[in-house]
Amino acid sequence: MAADPSNVPPGLYELESEVMELIWEVGECNVRAILEELNKRSDKERKYTTVMTTMVRLDKKGLLERRREGKTDIYKPTTSRDEYLEARAAAEVGALVENYGEAALMHFARQMDRLDPKRREQLRRLARDD
Repeated sequence: MAADPSNVPPGLYELESEVMELIWEVGECNVRAILEELNKRSDKERKYTTVMTTMVRLDKKGLLERRREGKTDIYKPTTSRDEYLEARAAAEVGALVENYGEAALMHFARQMDRLDPKRREQLRRLARDD
């Protein structure tokens, strides 16, 4: 059965993903700080309004929380990177199994067989801990 869609965080577009990665790193910041860091790390120059619009959308999607300090909006993530990835992975895998059934499970099993035995055992332990 697929994950409850109301509990699954939305997927991210490229710029949204870049912004979220930075905010997960710093924990809390304003648009200007994200803009400056994005522009330091990329050859592609981002505009303030583009980053601001992206962060407003991430707030509307429930991935960021916004608060006002004077004339500045401060953003922080509503969930950790690991929690986000876990929820997205569970939803994606659930959808694959729901849509493709045994064929998806067969491919997962084949991928497991290709893993290094130590990694395979780590994954088995993690699955049991869940």
